[in-house]
Amino acid sequence: MSQGDMAKPLLGNQGIEGDPSITPAAGRTIGVLGSGDFARSLAIRLVCSGFKVVVGSRNPKRKAGLFPSAAEVTFQADAVKKTDVIFVAVFREHYSTLCDLADMLVGKILVDVSNNTEINHQKESNAEYLASLFPACTVVKGFNVVSAWTLQSGARDGNKQVLICSNNQEAKRTVAEIAQVMGFTPVDMGCMSSAREIENIPLRLLPAWRIPIFLALGLFLCFFTYNLIRQVIHPYIREQKNKLYKIPIEVVNTTLPCVAYVMLSLVYLPGVLAACLQLYYGTKYRRFPDWLDQWLQHRKQIGLLSFFCAALHAVYSLCLPMRRSHRYQLIETAVKQSTLGFIALVISTLHTLTYGWSRAFDENQYKFYLPPTYTLTLLVPCTVILAKVIFSLPCIQQRLLRIRRGWEKGRYVKFILPSATAEHSSGETSSNV
Repeated sequence: MSQGDMAKPLLGNQGIEGDPSITPAAGRTIGVLGSGDFARSLAIRLVCSGFKVVVGSRNPKRKAGLFPSAAEVTFQADAVKKTDVIFVAVFREHYSTLCDLADMLVGKILVDVSNNTEINHQKESNAEYLASLFPACTVVKGFNVVSAWTLQSGARDGNKQVLICSNNQEAKRTVAEIAQVMGFTPVDMGCMSSAREIENIPLRLLPAWRIPIFLALGLFLCFFTYNLIRQVIHPYIREQKNKLYKIPIEVVNTTLPCVAYVMLSLVYLPGVLAACLQLYYGTKYRRFPDWLDQWLQHRKQIGLLSFFCAALHAVYSLCLPMRRSHRYQLIETAVKQSTLGFIALVISTLHTLTYGWSRAFDENQYKFYLPPTYTLTLLVPCTVILAKVIFSLPCIQQRLLRIRRGWEKGRYVKFILPSATAEHSSGETSSNV
């Protein structure tokens, strides 16, 4: 991306998190200690945002060519003297090399951008450790959740949030001001004790996917075990037939659409539960239980995993004759379009009911007295569809719509009308809504 494109402010001059008191800080001099990839990307973004940048390096002549020409690359001591805000872009184990600059760093703001290699690897966070080495400085933790690629490409190509914490409010405001001008959205995370949690965030692998993945694995294990009993263990015990060959392909292929079907219905079930709570309490302002709140936040991931299982089922179906695979073809389309997800759920339910209606009354299908797998998968989808139908009734739909627009049960607002003149007085001075 060209520097001219990067120089365009992505968020304009809007205040941080709605705070109009924060004003742009472009034009001030910012120091960067370090000459690695992150320091280089940080310097590029600062220069393109209108800041004057001074980079402190132990080998300035060797590293000067790696930085933009607008940035001044000099020795660390010289860089520290020229600015009051300094980004410390060095590893934790190298903090001690900066101790020789302690006298020159007195009263300055140090922005720690480092991360750990393991979660809670040290007893104290990197920012707290840096603050202990330089007690006369003000340390601010920030920019560690922003990658070097995001800094070079612009905030629109990555996470726009910059998490900031410090024990000094004025220092936090200064760093937030800088982040705002760079096109990011600063988020105040509180005092320095939050630095430990902020440093753990980049180390968590797909945190929003953990619960959906465990859910998918749990459903897969349950349905796989159920199908294994019906398709492999039952024939072996009752008929002495060895059907272990079915496990890697047929059993798995029967399990995947079941998981995809149930997970698709789980995308809509929390919305149904949320609507029930809103109708019960008569307001949209009451907080949902934590488990439901988490469920609502993970609907996207659950839907994508449902699509993954459906796509994997399509691949497995290529390994089977068409007569074995056509049964679940409609389920594969269940999550291809998010806007048509519920329609796909209804179609898949009708398909499953049509396919299994005659088999539901065949006693040969109940192996070990266990019902066919598809009958289990129908429980959650049918509940969701039935609830949706009930909510579509005009009497309930209108009430739910009013609640979601702000109406609350048992409350009213009293408006006092201005005093009417003698000519136009209607005798009415208040109105209840």
